[in-house]
Amino acid sequence: MDKFNRALRGYDPDEVNAFLDQVIARVETMVADINKKDTEIRELKAQMAETNRLKEKLEQYERMEDTLNRAIIMAQKTSDQLKVAAHRESEIMLDDAKKNASRIVNEALMRAERIENDAVTLKRNVNIFKRRLKDIIESQLEVIDEIDKVEL
Repeated sequence: MDKFNRALRGYDPDEVNAFLDQVIARVETMVADINKKDTEIRELKAQMAETNRLKEKLEQYERMEDTLNRAIIMAQKTSDQLKVAAHRESEIMLDDAKKNASRIVNEALMRAERIENDAVTLKRNVNIFKRRLKDIIESQLEVIDEIDKVEL
């Protein structure tokens, strides 16, 4: 603190007034600094509130992202399971189709063989029938020849 010079009837008024002006200037500066700091604090509080709000939103989005990632992973697993099941089912269907095709081919071959055997048998029977018919006709011709010989 400053020391004032003594004057007539107390301290020198000019020094006291100068000191008071300095004190007033300092107090006004301090008040301005306090107001400025108070404004900065309010702004910082607003920024903190906005930051907290943004943090909450970010956490919400992160939770949503996590949920979506789990859903995507689950969908991929389900898709893979469906692919495997479809592949197995297609293999089963293909095996069944091969077995059916093999059975149909075997049945067709057996039927063709039966038909061929029937055709051979029919051909043989036709040949036998022709031979017998020929024999009958020849014997009848011989009878007719004998009848012609007897009447004359």
